[in-house]
Amino acid sequence: MKIAVVGTGYVGLVTGTCLAETGNNVICVDINEAKVKKMQEGQVPIYEPGLDLLFHRNIEQGRLHFTTNLAEAIEEAQIIFMALPTPPGGDGAADLSYILGAAKDISKIIKEYKIIVNKSTVPVGTADKVRAVFTENTAIEVDVVSNPEFLREGVAVEDFMKPDRVVLGTKSERAKKLMTELYGPYVRQGNPILFMDERSSELTKYAANSFLATKITFMNEVANLCELVGADVDAVRRGIGSDDRIGKRFLFPGIGYGGSCFPKDVQALVKAADENTYDFQILKSVMEVNERQKTILVDKVLKYYKNDIAGKHFALWGLAFKPETDDIREAPALYIIDALVKAGATVTVFDPEGMPNVKGVIGDKVKYAENQYDALENADALLIATEWSVFRNPDFDKIESTLKNKVIFDGRNLYDLDKMIDLGYYYNSIGRKLVD
Repeated sequence: MKIAVVGTGYVGLVTGTCLAETGNNVICVDINEAKVKKMQEGQVPIYEPGLDLLFHRNIEQGRLHFTTNLAEAIEEAQIIFMALPTPPGGDGAADLSYILGAAKDISKIIKEYKIIVNKSTVPVGTADKVRAVFTENTAIEVDVVSNPEFLREGVAVEDFMKPDRVVLGTKSERAKKLMTELYGPYVRQGNPILFMDERSSELTKYAANSFLATKITFMNEVANLCELVGADVDAVRRGIGSDDRIGKRFLFPGIGYGGSCFPKDVQALVKAADENTYDFQILKSVMEVNERQKTILVDKVLKYYKNDIAGKHFALWGLAFKPETDDIREAPALYIIDALVKAGATVTVFDPEGMPNVKGVIGDKVKYAENQYDALENADALLIATEWSVFRNPDFDKIESTLKNKVIFDGRNLYDLDKMIDLGYYYNSIGRKLVD
């Protein structure tokens, strides 16, 4: 099939590359000339494990192309994916200006039937708005399909190539046939393609992310209670995760969720509920708890230093909101840095992939280390904000010889408590016994 993907952000680039991998001819279009030029030269603009291999292979084999020319991109395309940003506005509602603007531009160019696919995360009713744009600007027949993405950063390629399910919102039999043909190679293992109406499809994405955010936040609340009553959150997690009605995933406590999806999707669903005069109390509580959880590690630091960290210097391991990505959007680490600096402390940071993005946002507010151990130089304590594999089994002798004090505040529960006792560390984690 001939496919166009409008927008080469995280979702658009993964979508375009993975569609090319099954033999489709894909052309991706973006208004950022410098970015398009780099991609044409074979440079992958984001860090995502496994993407570079597929990216280069499909460029070399002539199935993946990049352009800034929208008309060129959509001229021969049977299916046009719109993978454009929908950032939250000041009121929390998703900003649809990029989606509707692209729809208007496309509507003035097309000369024959097309399927327009909303791949972006959009509020309920967006398909109707996109359809209205085409109705207003062209007599050419189009089908507008809602196709939300469920890609997890760090494993997005695997998620696309072997999806748990493909959700498609359309009432058109013509669109159903073509979309089934397109996605057939990805569900050969038997996972379903779920057809539904457009509004249900749009809501499915928000509901899924909001539920997962709620599950994470619930476990963080349990962890906080564990510390007060003397329980071990790891034991509680195993105890409830073995119930197949609950499941083991998304039960690891920590310092809150971040990233590009959960924060804005929860916020957008609350806003949609408010617009329909429904008080979505659970999600409002989720947002409130998550905001507090982001800096719970700083609360522990302040308590240890009796609320005076002016002049203290801290090492921080981890900046990305999760491992295996360079995405720092809404990352708890940024909130931790801000709180520490406001309290008069200085910070040296290390992250395997996220440091360039952090430097672009906060500049020289912190120092940037070449490796995780260099970050410990002259530090009074170590804080851990992201569970990168490289942090899981460190050289504790090297940590001891470099840190001023054997003090670790772990926001991701990476280390065994008994081991930390044997090593003689002060070790403060989330929802577990304090090692002192």
